[in-house]
Amino acid sequence: MVETMRAQRFYADTKEIAVEDVPIPELGPGEVLVKVAFCGICHSDLSLINGTFPSQRAVVTQGHEASGTVAALGPAVTGWAEGDRVVVAAGRPCLECANCRRGDVSNCLQIRLMAFAYDGAWAEYTVAQAFGLTRIPDNVSLEQAAILADAVSTPYGAVVRTGKVGIGESVGVWGVGGLGTHVVQLARLVGAAPIIAVDVKPAVLDRALAVGADFAFDARDDALVDKIRDATGGRQLDVAFDAVGLKSTFEQALGNLTVGGRLVGIGMSADAPSIGSTAMFNLFKWQALGHLGYQNADIGTLATLVSMGRLDLSRSISDIVPLEDVARGIEKLEKADGDPIRILVRP
Repeated sequence: MVETMRAQRFYADTKEIAVEDVPIPELGPGEVLVKVAFCGICHSDLSLINGTFPSQRAVVTQGHEASGTVAALGPAVTGWAEGDRVVVAAGRPCLECANCRRGDVSNCLQIRLMAFAYDGAWAEYTVAQAFGLTRIPDNVSLEQAAILADAVSTPYGAVVRTGKVGIGESVGVWGVGGLGTHVVQLARLVGAAPIIAVDVKPAVLDRALAVGADFAFDARDDALVDKIRDATGGRQLDVAFDAVGLKSTFEQALGNLTVGGRLVGIGMSADAPSIGSTAMFNLFKWQALGHLGYQNADIGTLATLVSMGRLDLSRSISDIVPLEDVARGIEKLEKADGDPIRILVRP
């Protein structure tokens, strides 16, 4: 094997990115080297570049939605072989904090996020912890497998774990892009009804209907509250998902909840929304819940659903750019050129 590889590098002090030759990392105990097939471009990647998220390292390789094949095994790794098709987990628990010690690694108090605290997968190779890998069925494409690591698994966790959406519950989704599209699909999969998509772009609203929404409304419509009330038989929403994270989307979603309704925040920004008066918030028994990430087991669950034809991700790959053109993919996502669901990088 050659000693160097091509990798994107983000320089925190200048906010510049470059594709460079870097050493292929050496493996420690329990680690696996993965030859990257595809890696998604996520809005959180943009947030590091534009400064919304603080930098944790002076220089880092970005990209945290990766699929590929096992290229080499580190010391003490068992259960994996070179050539295995895998998805890489997008974070590493510390295994030392109070939560990790009691087995609650998904709520690690010192979680290290891939592409922020350590090098990610906009590169020819990336290093993963063996216990963080998920095997991918042969009939699931590596393109679709890559986005299971965040773009699909984060909505899955939001719908199933944080939102606890039940059969027949009414669901609203604010922002039907990379995360919101999959919230719609997964809410339908678990039996939510009706599902209402809210966005500002007609093409995105049409797409939301195509992937499973029952209604699609413009967020700027002065009659939005009435339309949601009519669509839900006067009840409004049991669960609202804010996949954008702006003050306007958070507050609009909250204001359309029924008594006892839950708002799940997925999208992130620097905005600071309000819950309004505590009198109204408490009177209506609303819940505002923050959501981040997923459990590693969720990737396997989703891979099975895709493999069995229960979950269709064929619309989710909007474009693929070579690693050398990663800047073009970043710009396309930033400008929402073509309203992409997910753009992939191919090393």
